[in-house]
Amino acid sequence: MDERAVIPELSNWQFAAPMWLWALPLPLLVALVLPAMRRSDAAALLHPDKGSLSLVASAASGRSRRFSFPLLLFIAWVALCIAAARPQSFGDAVQPPSNGRGMMLAVDLSGSMQEEDMRLGGRDVDRLTAAKAVISDFLDARGGDRVGLVVFGDRAFVLTPVTADLNAVRDQLGDTVVGLPGQSTALGDAIALSVKRLVKLPASERVLILLTDGVNTAGQLEPLKAAELARDNGVRIHTIAIGGDGVVSVFGMQLPTGGGDVDEATLSDIAASTGGQFFRARDTASLAKIYAEINRLEPMPSKAQAIRPKIEHYLPMLIVAAAALLLWLLLHRFRGARQ
Repeated sequence: MDERAVIPELSNWQFAAPMWLWALPLPLLVALVLPAMRRSDAAALLHPDKGSLSLVASAASGRSRRFSFPLLLFIAWVALCIAAARPQSFGDAVQPPSNGRGMMLAVDLSGSMQEEDMRLGGRDVDRLTAAKAVISDFLDARGGDRVGLVVFGDRAFVLTPVTADLNAVRDQLGDTVVGLPGQSTALGDAIALSVKRLVKLPASERVLILLTDGVNTAGQLEPLKAAELARDNGVRIHTIAIGGDGVVSVFGMQLPTGGGDVDEATLSDIAASTGGQFFRARDTASLAKIYAEINRLEPMPSKAQAIRPKIEHYLPMLIVAAAALLLWLLLHRFRGARQ
């Protein structure tokens, strides 16, 4: 067995109140400075054999000194001084939890998100599948953040409230399907609902990342009005227009899919009015670069410095002091009973 695993390094120890250690030699100083009380030399009793009487008195005095056990009192004093000095050791380093940043992800689930004009792993996939893969990687890089998820189609819904459990956000996003909230695009409602959740966070953490492939065609609130609401509440919106050019390659021919319409101008205005950025993703690679850029724009707070908890060790010293005093009292009681 490694001895270092049993006996901590001396550098791992300290005294919280080391001034008490200066009191350790106090009993010795008292014994040296204060004169010992001497008995009077005047004879209290006349005895014909003075020498024998002196031997008896000397023997009795020796027994008394032996039974006084001053060493036990000194041990108790030393243990009390060390306990008062509060010996401490340091535990293993602990990383404080990071508060991170709060943000909302708004993902379009309208019918056009099923267009298979994106590639992932060497095969054609629909826009939602590509978005799920990239957002999952984005969440992996945001450990410590609190993230919420809004999905929208005909209406907007909060799928996951703002939470530090990013696995729950990832799982909920993975279970979404195109058309779940309807086939249309309630862009303004999605922004308004996200703002409603973000205003509960500190002002510096109010970030919305909005991903869509279409034009606002449903909902109660116009996108630019919702953007004004976001700006007034200190919410910064990064908008992402996802999707190819509305064509698909079939046997070398480019055929229109009807899914190329996206309101880039409105998305750009939404981002600009709230202090965010507008991005255009025509393929999975560019979408991944966009989320990497958002990671740069919204950096993670630096981690707090790791701390090493202090472990107090004064209790064993108190137990030693109490045991020494108790033993001294028992021995003196035993001596008194024999006399």
